Amino acid sequence: STLQLWLTFAPVADKTAAYFHISLEMVNWLSIVYLLISIPFGLVATWVLDSVGLRCAVILSAWLNMAGSIIRMFSVLKLLSLGSQSYWYLYIGQCLCALAQPLIIFSPTKLAALWFPDHQRATANMIASMSNPLGILIANVLSPALVPEGKHIPLMLGVYAIPAVTACALATVGIQEKVPPTPPSASATNSTSQPFLMGLKMLLRNKSYVILAVCFGGGIGMFTCFSALLEQILCEKGYSNEFAGLNGALFTVCGLLGAFLLGLYVDRTRKFIESTKICFCLSALASIVFAVVSSPLH
Repeated sequence: STLQLWLTFAPVADKTAAYFHISLEMVNWLSIVYLLISIPFGLVATWVLDSVGLRCAVILSAWLNMAGSIIRMFSVLKLLSLGSQSYWYLYIGQCLCALAQPLIIFSPTKLAALWFPDHQRATANMIASMSNPLGILIANVLSPALVPEGKHIPLMLGVYAIPAVTACALATVGIQEKVPPTPPSASATNSTSQPFLMGLKMLLRNKSYVILAVCFGGGIGMFTCFSALLEQILCEKGYSNEFAGLNGALFTVCGLLGAFLLGLYVDRTRKFIESTKICFCLSALASIVFAVVSSPLH
């Protein structure tokens, strides 16, 4: 649900701009704000997961997500007659949803560590993490289908609010324990993790971790750019919103398939480093090909 709300407007950026009488740059900020907020709040989310617990983190993210999706709907309510202020309701709603994103994105690793034995953690983390690109897939397919014309923007916002409200109810009522009654492994029983600030200092001094963080951050940045701006890149060349959304969905489906197969592979072989290097090389090659094909000469 969080990732759906993030990319609600990206596949229909042109129609969103026309409906709210704003520029494409302002539409892009509805997606960019997620990235800006996730940088400082990501540290807060890490502290919440370590100190407060997984249960509270998931419930808090669900409530922030629901509140943001409801506030977004205020922007299209004719009873409020917001006029030029309607965009800011969209923006505030996106900000609340953006606060929820780090909490839910960081949760799979904590979930795998607390609730699964060592030999199942990579697979459990992979399956839980796959829900994030699944949200992107749904947004790329659903938004163009719901908004053939700008007047259907209110319908789209209402449809996207439904899973947010449902997820909030399920998280609040369904999650009762922050740790399993019986620890699944010895490492889950005897945690060796450092206090938050101490662990953060240790990570920043770890050269291998810093290199990995920079590489992973670059991959996330590339994925984010494609997800948020693919419609504007392709539609400028005459393609429809539906075609752009289909390409975004295909982009995500291939990622889901690769994550699933790779998760099973590294769980059995433990070849994490080799798999990471190969994936980064393939990603770089694919980016070069896309840049060449989409250049003005083509």
